[in-house]
Formats: sequence, structure tokens, C-alpha cells
Amino acid sequence: MPRFKLLIEYAGTRYSGWQIQKNARTVQGEIDRAVREVSKRREFELYGSGRTDAGVHALAQVAHLELYTDLPPESLRRQLNDELPADIHIRAIEKVPHRFHARHDAVARCYLYQISRRRTAFGKPFVWWIREPLDIEAMRKAATAFVGMKDFSAFTADDPDQKSTQVLVDAVEIVESGSLILIRVQGSHFLWKMVRRMVGVLAAVGRGELKASDAARLLDARSSESPSAAALAAPAAGLFLEAVLYTGDKPPDPIQPLLTIDP
Repeated sequence: MPRFKLLIEYAGTRYSGWQIQKNARTVQGEIDRAVREVSKRREFELYGSGRTDAGVHALAQVAHLELYTDLPPESLRRQLNDELPADIHIRAIEKVPHRFHARHDAVARCYLYQISRRRTAFGKPFVWWIREPLDIEAMRKAATAFVGMKDFSAFTADDPDQKSTQVLVDAVEIVESGSLILIRVQGSHFLWKMVRRMVGVLAAVGRGELKASDAARLLDARSSESPSAAALAAPAAGLFLEAVLYTGDKPPDPIQPLLTIDP
């Protein structure tokens, strides 16, 4: 059965995340429906590189699709897009070896978070507006605590008894662009709600509610000296799955804002 690699972008505002759920509208569910409509088949495999939470967006989610079809990749892409809602778009489809797996073959993932320092009439679904002044240097100092192989059990809603909470974070970058603060987190993989909790902690440091040294302390799930990472989680609206990297892929380009918000 042919296997295809799909590159997908979506605005997650109207969806309960990527993964198919009963009684909920999801991105994978919409693509599954489109595949059924276009191919007239019921037996196929659609598997994403990872789940995104409700309200989280993607610039470059990757999935593999195993499907019997005579359609060339570009025709398949166009026909699927014709069936998809406007807030989900398949950017590219290519044939890949049958052994390719969107999740298991990924070597790194990048998430981008956008914080706005002013109220915006147009960007609300794609930013977290923080009214208070933010100390960027303190946030950068705090971010160093997250880099390396660390136990992020205090930063996830996953059950640590069911899966490992050890995650290798390669880098956390924080840059400014107009009224936006952009935070890129790159790592081997990410746990459920982990990035949003990391950003929430960094924002609390920027507001002066926590010290930069508290970021390292919060990694200790037993710590009770500061608010929990869960209580500080950033909203889903500002978070984007920016890239999924495979062996041989080039590193991500320098961070760029997804919209322009002038001061």
C-alpha cells in the first residue's frame, strides 16, 4: 500500500486538538473525513507526528497516510484540500518509503509561542496578550534551566507512571519583534501541556512574580516553594507547532513573527 508524507498547517482555534476523539471536532478527524470522501475507501492509516492540544495551531504538522490510490500526490493534495475546511490546509504531499513513520522517525520538534505586549484587534486567536511589562533578560536567564535532558513531570498532565517524563530540550530562544515576544522551544519531543507550562513560568519570571532561579526549582515536582507550573500554564492561543525535523533536515530558520503588531 503506498505511503505518503503530508505537511499540514492549521488554525487550531475551532478544534479540540489534533487527535481523533469521540464527540469532538479535531484536525485529524477532518483530514480522515476528507480522505474517505476523496478515496471512497475506509481502510487507511493516518498518523501524525504528535498531538497538539485544543486551540493550538500548526505551521508544519507532519503526518503519514497509507492509502490505496491511483492519484498522483499533487492531485491527491488538491482534492483533499477541496474537502477540508479553510482553517486546515495540506501544504505538500510526497510518496515516502513504507518504513517512514511520522512520529517515530522524527528527531526533533520546534514550537513557537507568541506573546503580545499590547492589546490587538486582529491577532487575539494567535497571541497571549500580557498587560504587564516583561523583563526579557530575566526570562532568558530562567530559560536556561530548561535546556538539556531534564525530568519535566511537573510540567505535564501526562501520567508519569504511564510514560517517561525525561525530555531533551535542545534550545529555548526568546526574541523581540515589534510588540511581540517570540519564544521558540526545540527538543526531542514534548509532553502534554509541557510547552505551555514552560512559557507560563517564563512569563511569570518576566512579570517579576518569580525569580529566574525559580524555573529550575519548579522542575522538581516535589517543590512547594513557588506556584506550580500547572497553575501558570500559558493559553493555547499563542502556541504553534513550527516544525518537525527528520534526519537530514536543515535546522529551522531564524525566528520570524507570524503577524506584525507594531507598538
